[in-house]
Amino acid sequence: MKGVMSSGRKKDNNSGQVIYSQFGLAIHPNDHQTRRRFVEWAQNEIAVVPDFHKQILFSDEAHFWLNGYVNKQNCRIWSEANPQVYDETPLHPEKLTVWCALWAGGIIGPYFFKNDEGHNVTVNGDRYRAMITNFFIPELNNDDVQELCFQQDGATCHTDRATIDLLKDTFGDRLISRFGPVNWPPRSCDLTPLDYFLWGYVK
Repeated sequence: MKGVMSSGRKKDNNSGQVIYSQFGLAIHPNDHQTRRRFVEWAQNEIAVVPDFHKQILFSDEAHFWLNGYVNKQNCRIWSEANPQVYDETPLHPEKLTVWCALWAGGIIGPYFFKNDEGHNVTVNGDRYRAMITNFFIPELNNDDVQELCFQQDGATCHTDRATIDLLKDTFGDRLISRFGPVNWPPRSCDLTPLDYFLWGYVK
């Protein structure tokens, strides 16, 4: 199975052994068709408006763990000997979920998901819609929304009926999302600058 992968190579100074690491998302067989349709749509838009890519608001969330925890689920250590290292961590370490939108005009955000008491919370449909209504849309009032497209990934909280309807009210056919007028390809972290640049830079 082919995938969008990032890999690294490091030479261990003590043993001289080369250690390889690789992580990423595997692309499923049908993803190629969806990605191709999206690229063809984008090429058609760019043929009409050469700076079209500058009109896309890319959006995403990222988790920041507050106790030094690093998600190593996709990291592997290759070595000639088993290091037998155990690192005990809490089952659910405390984290902060942050949302941003990034486009040629700048960054909108960050927005920190917290409850009324100021505690960090995970994102669900109600919280996501509240952020869109009370933070994101008011921030857009300074820009010409009629010219902008809004992109979001296929997370469940982004794509429930109420959320899609809310975003269609603002962006119409310029919504790029699963279940939107323009379908965002799944597992496409290589297509959004938040995933391939911003979050790694900030972290």
